[in-house]
Amino acid sequence: MINPDEVSGLAYLQKLNMQLASKMRFLSVQFISLLEGDLWRRSAGHANAMATRLRTALQDRIDAGTIAGIGFTQQTQANTILATLPAGVADRVRQQYAFYDWNPGLGEVRWVCSFDTTEDDVDGFVAALETELKV
Repeated sequence: MINPDEVSGLAYLQKLNMQLASKMRFLSVQFISLLEGDLWRRSAGHANAMATRLRTALQDRIDAGTIAGIGFTQQTQANTILATLPAGVADRVRQQYAFYDWNPGLGEVRWVCSFDTTEDDVDGFVAALETELKV
């Protein structure tokens, strides 16, 4: 049985977290904008294209023998690239670009492109990696 004295703040908590039907219009308008005119699809497509650009640029340099030390741990099927880097490289590159360790024990990192990632962002990131990993 629910003790009414123990849940007295629940209504306030619900209001504080905007979980009221009357407040949902503020959240819903974001979804309307995202879904109209396929904005979500264009945004996702752009993010995926930037991840493909990043992966291709790095793979081209690996194949040409101009960089070494990167290993890809998964296929790039969307906007995320999982890769391994030699010890210390991620920390040095992170001084310029933000990204996360995925599996620190393996030296695996996670690079994510978004709707606002530019070609210049990708090219700059590749250049930073190239500086650290040049043969």
